[in-house]
Amino acid sequence: MGTHRLVCHPDTPSVAVKNITATIFDHPASGLLLRWRVDGCSALVLPGYAGSGRGDDLWQATCFELFAQQSGNAYEEFNFSPSQRWAAYRFSAYRENRQDIEAGEGPVIDHQSGEQLFVLTAKLPGFKLDTGRVGLSAVIEEQGGIKSYWALAHPAGEPDFHDPSCFIAAVPAPQRV
Repeated sequence: MGTHRLVCHPDTPSVAVKNITATIFDHPASGLLLRWRVDGCSALVLPGYAGSGRGDDLWQATCFELFAQQSGNAYEEFNFSPSQRWAAYRFSAYRENRQDIEAGEGPVIDHQSGEQLFVLTAKLPGFKLDTGRVGLSAVIEEQGGIKSYWALAHPAGEPDFHDPSCFIAAVPAPQRV
């Protein structure tokens, strides 16, 4: 489904991050695979390892997110933390009626980091994107408590990844090989 470049919210500049891209792969047998690549990670602060499992408020530290709007105003939100924690919610409309999504075995999260490159990979077993629009985003915490907010697009005002104007990547009709 392609690689997408995220843009930094103009009111929250980064210290060292130069570029973030997010790639979506739809695999018919294993579900969805997402990969975020952060170029310029020398000041990146990662949350400590917490073990795989559900967590809340992951966006308060470095976190990577997928928003999927497949029909009407309803959408799903997935958060993936380098700590191995994750969150999955369903909303009936913009920030309305939040419900936990039962994620079965749950997402599998892995990351690698080098001197200037950080990559987080998240696998969502059994989750399919059939049609609709997605938003891809990242909250980046850097040394000194500085946070920058990255998305495909930003609405006017404060960073808000839930805003439908952030869901700009179209999901093509299924073409599985």
